[in-house]
Amino acid sequence: MKKVILSLLLLLGICSVQAANTVPKNRANNQICLTLGNGEKAYYNTSQISSVIVGDTVVVNVDETVQDVYAGNVSSIAFAKKSVENVAVNIAFNGTTASITGDTDVVTVSQNGADITVTSTIDCYLDITLTGSTTSGSLIVYSQKKYGITLNGVSITNPQGPAINNQCGKSLYVTLADGTVNTLTDGASYAESSIDQKGVLFSEGQIYFLGTGTLQVNGNAKNGIASDDYIVIEGGTIKVDVAETGSNGIKVNDGFTISGGVLGVNVKADGARGIKSDAQVEIQGGETTITTKGDCLIETTDGVRDTASAAGVKCDGVFLMTAGKLTVTSTGDGGKGINCADTVKFEGGTLVANTTGSNDEGKPKAVKGDKGIIVSGGSFIATCKKSWALDNGVDSETVSDRVTIIGTPMTKTLEKRNVVIKYE
Repeated sequence: MKKVILSLLLLLGICSVQAANTVPKNRANNQICLTLGNGEKAYYNTSQISSVIVGDTVVVNVDETVQDVYAGNVSSIAFAKKSVENVAVNIAFNGTTASITGDTDVVTVSQNGADITVTSTIDCYLDITLTGSTTSGSLIVYSQKKYGITLNGVSITNPQGPAINNQCGKSLYVTLADGTVNTLTDGASYAESSIDQKGVLFSEGQIYFLGTGTLQVNGNAKNGIASDDYIVIEGGTIKVDVAETGSNGIKVNDGFTISGGVLGVNVKADGARGIKSDAQVEIQGGETTITTKGDCLIETTDGVRDTASAAGVKCDGVFLMTAGKLTVTSTGDGGKGINCADTVKFEGGTLVANTTGSNDEGKPKAVKGDKGIIVSGGSFIATCKKSWALDNGVDSETVSDRVTIIGTPMTKTLEKRNVVIKYE
């Protein structure tokens, strides 16, 4: 007959089972030590345990106070998984290294200097908080579930790739902590990798931006912020600056939406776009300012010459604006304010689109909607220095043919290079 002595300690929120009230020296503070009568010991992480079961009887519950339980004729012992709603991991960068605290027994964390990789297979929400500063660091996250990253006054520069790389196909919630300034920067070139690296902040899944803090993104090689899914901005102040050696400010596959906060995008490369979406773009609120300075990007393949112009917003789906403020300025040759392959629908808010570039290689336009431009509310201002302010796919010398106006605006100026439509 085996005798099992189980003791439960609840000390500083950490539970443990031990024999005869003696803590083995090699037991970690976040482990349960199960000691059999013959002296053999087994260790289990408390984060995965809610109770100890002998046969069909629960003899220890980790939510109870200290107790000793004696059980004989033990046939089996089972450990039930602990129910955890949230798991927190804190990463504090410090130069070429970083300190990691929190629930590190629940997730897997690997570290090489200040390059951190977090792998999560847990069935609950993971919140990673980043602080400190590094000029040679990065964060890569693999997760089976949606999770969050809180930027709490952190500065990360990765000379060889993205500062943050989310390899989770689910939602990523990026919270900008109140009163903090956070900076993410990539290098001029990226090291080869088996995973996608499409920008300073890259995500395989959706990105939601929340909070009231500030995020500065400095792009030198590729996009500033990129998602293979969609991006939603609900709060915070986000500034994206991409150098001539980089590409777009924000790049998404499945759509872009801003409903709050402040967004500023400045891109300099030829053919670069402030916001580039392979799907729709929706402006539902917030204040967005976009500046492009690059000329047309000209490429020749098999004798075929292709010209891609810079644009404040480039989308393959519908462009819809219902509220907020959007100011777009494009100064390069052939540059465009809004370049939409579908329909531009302006229903509210304030839009100011201004293009001042030449028309040597491309045709500048303030607002271009290949399937139409429809204005039905708000304040709509489009000006172009060298060409037509509006292009809705209709080849007409009459400005009114280039836009569909619904209702009766209080102000209406329809000129080739200057269009003002105001309902307020």
